[in-house]
Amino acid sequence: MNKFSVIITAGGIGKRMGGDLPKQFLELNNLPMLMHTLRIFHDFDPSAQLILTLPAEWQEYWATLCAKHQFNLPHQVVDGGKERYHSIQNALNYCQGDYVAIHDGVRPFVDQKTLMNCWNGVQEFGAVIPVLDLKESLRKVGENESNSVNRSEFRIVQTPQCFKKDILLVAYQKSFHEGITDDASLVEEAGYAIHLVEGNEQNIKITTPTDLRFADFLLRS
Repeated sequence: MNKFSVIITAGGIGKRMGGDLPKQFLELNNLPMLMHTLRIFHDFDPSAQLILTLPAEWQEYWATLCAKHQFNLPHQVVDGGKERYHSIQNALNYCQGDYVAIHDGVRPFVDQKTLMNCWNGVQEFGAVIPVLDLKESLRKVGENESNSVNRSEFRIVQTPQCFKKDILLVAYQKSFHEGITDDASLVEEAGYAIHLVEGNEQNIKITTPTDLRFADFLLRS
């Protein structure tokens, strides 16, 4: 049995990117973004089970892309749901590993050090997420005012968020609600502590045309 299962979520429709093609299929260096993401995890841990969540209406298109680019890296495609929560809940039915990493398909620049931090951390603590310190000042906005806050008390959250599978199975028994912002918030709501590990600055989530241009720069450099 695989020790790790990796769920790559790719259910977005790319409203902020513009155009008709969902952002996860946009090309970086002549290869769809999702393929870069999948390859990173396979290169890091070839034994990991890779599961890709896609809306049913885009699965045939993905198969066409895989044939076009001769992308034969082993992975399993499962149906995405209405919300990210539902996609993960469905993908968990297929996970064979003792540990599950959940990663945004549009984060193709997570590095090997971050993955190592996550893999080691989840085996020790059971629930870990990669984070970064804030560099810019923050203000909390109210109805008629704003106030500065201490940025040292906050972190930027990235993926992959990694958990012992048993913990995730318990967490995903809870019903969906709008307060679930990520897997860590759901796991925390279920009563488990979240351990923080160091992420990497290049691990951006590509959601806008500016992000895409920066991603192209990262690949070229």
